[in-house]
Amino acid sequence: MIDITDKNIVLREAKASGKIKLKKETIELIKNRNVKKGDTIETARIAGTMAVKNTWNNIPYCHQIPLSSIDFNFEINDDSIVSYCHVKAEYRTGVEMEAINGVLTSLLTIWDMVKYLEKDETGNYPETGISDVSVLYKRKAKLDAPS
Repeated sequence: MIDITDKNIVLREAKASGKIKLKKETIELIKNRNVKKGDTIETARIAGTMAVKNTWNNIPYCHQIPLSSIDFNFEINDDSIVSYCHVKAEYRTGVEMEAINGVLTSLLTIWDMVKYLEKDETGNYPETGISDVSVLYKRKAKLDAPS
């Protein structure tokens, strides 16, 4: 692990996104909350949040970061869902890995919840895929001195 002892504690934030492509019929079931396993978007939000909080457990060289904010937004399109994860922390290292981990886990959760709808007759997923995962931005800003 990289030694960050001498780095200053500053406000760190990052936003990541990614997309899952699904059948139009599956999207309609998600919108109407008619998926057998439950509310797909809310479950993806919870799973993503848990993933962000546990990034350091899953990625060996990531630091355990005291997070101050995790926020998810989902954009539901005709044949895809885009997950956005925004993470903040006051710490010595960035939070972009946490944001990416949140996005990927939220998308994997969506896939898991609807896989019975996405399978073809051979059990494969020809129309389903996760793509376009990226860090939209990362920032750091000095903290104001306590008053």
